[in-house]
Amino acid sequence: MSNTPDGLNAANEGSGEAGSHASGEAAIDTGAEQDIEPDDGSPRARREPKRQCAVSREVLPKAELIRFVADPEGRIVPDLKAVLPGRGVWVKADARHVALAEQRKLFARLLGKKSDQTITVDAGLADRVGKLLLDRAMGALALAQKSGRIITGFAKVESAIGGDNVEALIVASDGAEDSLRKLKQAITRRFGSSDALQLYRSFNGVELDLAFGRTNVIHAALTKAEKKTDRGDGGFLNAAERLQTYIGARAETEK
Repeated sequence: MSNTPDGLNAANEGSGEAGSHASGEAAIDTGAEQDIEPDDGSPRARREPKRQCAVSREVLPKAELIRFVADPEGRIVPDLKAVLPGRGVWVKADARHVALAEQRKLFARLLGKKSDQTITVDAGLADRVGKLLLDRAMGALALAQKSGRIITGFAKVESAIGGDNVEALIVASDGAEDSLRKLKQAITRRFGSSDALQLYRSFNGVELDLAFGRTNVIHAALTKAEKKTDRGDGGFLNAAERLQTYIGARAETEK
């Protein structure tokens, strides 16, 4: 694997020219990868590798980016775990930036210049990534249910909010707004703010039915682990946060 950051000199919108260093230093190759060391000196920052988004040129933690590589036929595929071999391009983990990377032909520009492959991107890359993230989150939700960490049903969820055992709420994106308002009121009564519990609305009712293997699931709660060392959520919180960030589905706070 190369030692310079993916997409570091990716072009700005409307320009095909790579960036250069005003200091006269050699330009960094745009297609390669390296850990970009943070400069704030904090222990966590020193441990956490960063990459540069090929679209926005923001330097971000890898967790906030998605890596893309070319398969043996030259087709661009998302590498959600960032483990596939080969040169990669990193893009900010939201649908808009992935779509822009496709539209601007950044993958071919950054990966094709040092490869004999013809780089191709099947249309609809941003939608395919969203579907992969959705499938992962639904699978994790099903595992959380099997581990006994899920409560379903409006009345049970509302009652659970009054205790200390709820870690996050899941409400179908097509569920009634009135019931959502009532749950937020219950959160406010218990914690003083409707934002005190994380709320995920990235799934519609059909998707929740599929994840739980039952029908008419609109409201659910993820309960806390019995032990700090036993997450038991099947990776749901991480997967749901990544999906929700990608599609921009943040529940609006009631006025």
